[in-house]
Amino acid sequence: MDSLAPAAQFAGSEPSAADVAADLPIFDERRPALKRNIPKAWRHFKELVKDKENTKEVFYIFEALPWTGLRAAAESFLRSERGQALRKSEPYLPPMLDDHAALRRLPKGSLAHAYCDFMEREGLTAQGLVDEFEQFAAGRERFQDQMEWYYNRMRDTHDLNHVLTGFGRDALGEQCVLAFTYSQQPSPGHLLLGYAGGLELKKRIKSAAPVLRAVREGQRLGKACPRLVEQPIRELLALPLEEARRRLNIAPARHYQKAHQVWRSMGIDPYDLLGIEAAKKDKAKLAA
Repeated sequence: MDSLAPAAQFAGSEPSAADVAADLPIFDERRPALKRNIPKAWRHFKELVKDKENTKEVFYIFEALPWTGLRAAAESFLRSERGQALRKSEPYLPPMLDDHAALRRLPKGSLAHAYCDFMEREGLTAQGLVDEFEQFAAGRERFQDQMEWYYNRMRDTHDLNHVLTGFGRDALGEQCVLAFTYSQQPSPGHLLLGYAGGLELKKRIKSAAPVLRAVREGQRLGKACPRLVEQPIRELLALPLEEARRRLNIAPARHYQKAHQVWRSMGIDPYDLLGIEAAKKDKAKLAA
């Protein structure tokens, strides 16, 4: 269960330079109020359990279980001098994050290099996440206000969460990032999916691996970290990875690492807990 869904709380689009420079209202009062709809969330959660690859269900869950304090948090930041300076210096993150040639020119060992390594290894792009959300948001009303910038950053910093915390895209790593994100952007959807995913792992893989402790650890790390969407991403990317982590109070994820150690000692690949990839390889060998 991936944590792409904070974007489901809004309909976003790429801002132009004119949009950022313009005297846009901080909040467009036409935006619908964020309200929780537990029956809707439960209905889509059951659909997700049937098909865990159906990312659209994740978006619906977050839409039904939004961070109701989002407007207040975003407005508070956008009304600050620091918020306005950051909005002007970093109007839109995906082009910067996807320019790996430029990021690779930053010092080796930097967050930028770690980010490029992660994205290239996983076959991901920042724009790909935008495109996935756009499919979900197709046909929805768009709004021209400063909140749009804040909401976009909630989506666009998702993969930086993986790199900064050290949580991979394995099944447990995704649950831990969901818990981390809950403390940054407290939507109950993050907590529901993070702990539900952890319980599912414990159910399927009987072991002494500290799965739920790892998820809880992610939640604690997110609470200790200042809100990433409000940080200067360009400045962080240039820092050595460990210095960026220190600046953000992100400590090593020890329970997550311990869970991986336990599974490997049992001959289980943490990145293929259910043996799906191994089965694919065996099938390919037989076909050959």
